[in-house]
Amino acid sequence: MSSAEPTEAEPTEVEPTEAGATEQTGPAVRESGRGPRPAAPAPSPLPGLAESARRLADATTTSITLVTDALARIEATQPTLNAFRHLRAEAALAEAAEADRRLAAGERLPLLGVPVAVKDDTDVAGLPTHFGCDGERPPAASDSEAVRRLRAAGAVVVGKTNSCELGQWPFTEGTAFGATRNPWNTAHTPGGSSGGSAAAVAAGLVPAALGSDGAGSVRIPAAWTHLVGIKPQRGRISVHPHSDSFQGLTVNGPLARTVADAALLLDAVAGAHPEDFHRPPAVRAADAARRDPGRLRIALAWRPPLTLTGAGPDPEVRRAVTALADTLARLGHHVEEARPRYGLIGLAFVPRATAGIAEFAARHPEPALLDPRTRSALRTGTRLGGRVVRAARAREVRQHRRIGALFDTSGFDVLLTPTTAAPPPRIGRFDDLSAWRTDVAMAAACPYAWPWNVLGWPGVNVPAGFTRSGLPVGAQLLGPSRSEERLIALAAQLEDDRRWFQHRPPV
Repeated sequence: MSSAEPTEAEPTEVEPTEAGATEQTGPAVRESGRGPRPAAPAPSPLPGLAESARRLADATTTSITLVTDALARIEATQPTLNAFRHLRAEAALAEAAEADRRLAAGERLPLLGVPVAVKDDTDVAGLPTHFGCDGERPPAASDSEAVRRLRAAGAVVVGKTNSCELGQWPFTEGTAFGATRNPWNTAHTPGGSSGGSAAAVAAGLVPAALGSDGAGSVRIPAAWTHLVGIKPQRGRISVHPHSDSFQGLTVNGPLARTVADAALLLDAVAGAHPEDFHRPPAVRAADAARRDPGRLRIALAWRPPLTLTGAGPDPEVRRAVTALADTLARLGHHVEEARPRYGLIGLAFVPRATAGIAEFAARHPEPALLDPRTRSALRTGTRLGGRVVRAARAREVRQHRRIGALFDTSGFDVLLTPTTAAPPPRIGRFDDLSAWRTDVAMAAACPYAWPWNVLGWPGVNVPAGFTRSGLPVGAQLLGPSRSEERLIALAAQLEDDRRWFQHRPPV
């Protein structure tokens, strides 16, 4: 039984669609949300992560079959969904063949032979890490720690999914790769910045995928594509080769159709690199997904933190989240409305976020190719760096005490809020806006998620239902420090009742 890595084959950069489209990608998607037909019919959606692993262990399927089907679905839907930036077709098939040999020899690992995808802010050896940007980048020399752990668990990385430029916005569009579209209605965005990962999982191209979340970038696309998305505790999943990504705001997290699948992926990639700053004690997410959460006190908050937009939930979002709160009450939990004391937490978020953008943008070899809004954020982040960022980070301990009083003093176990204030916007909604107008528009649509990035605490998006026009919306379960197991157990209980995984998009 060989443990040697297969030789890395030449990666494939997926042709962009929409902006920068080529003739091979087909016509633009029509306003009805129905795009061009794929060149070839796609195979059936892949089974989930845990089910794929079970079938492989039982020898009722092979890794070659699963990876081949994943690649076929990706290729067939690329003209319509545009979920991927890079594919590793030859390398992934070689790794699948090796996984089948290992399985036949009796080896067992949590994800041995299972195809997965990762967001294109994550280093995969042999592939460039564009992070949504235009221009040429050299291939990464080595895997990030999260990808190293994925491989150690036996997973086959089939490719890298689209992200908006430097992960700044709740939509996944850009001149570098076009527009990634929502499988539930391709006239709408799947969200961002992990929109490619969300679209790929929702459409059944892969069983699960990694994203990253610096202001809701796992939870927002999970909400808008009817997925479970986990933003773990800061440090739960390593961000190495970065030591403190986006000034501590950004963490990696899983996207999946079920709580059990998201928990399985979280367990597979969790753990620190020797150089990491943050090292929370280990959790057992998969065990938590099988555990009764007990009777909990749940605070329902409608009022978002101050964003100066006057944003509140769209009536259809409010209706869906109210129904989910009613379900929690019916399941035996005590649910009551409350107001977290957010204070002026935005004054701590803005310097950290823009300084993080400036740090990444400064590494780009061709800054002129960056979006004008990115260049504006770079200038702001440069001005707010240094002493201002240090002061913003120093306030985190007081923010923990003030907002944490909801749990420590008021005695709540979980905070429930909408994940977004609005359903998924249409593709192009943010085109041609200035940096300021983009910030205002996205703050109005997504005012709820980002405070938990400032705090570094965990949250889980769960599907809350659909608008009358069939667009998904979500709710987030938020907890205090290191409360992933409680949140996952509660999400699994909700899933058992609401069975959201039975609904699939029409792609």
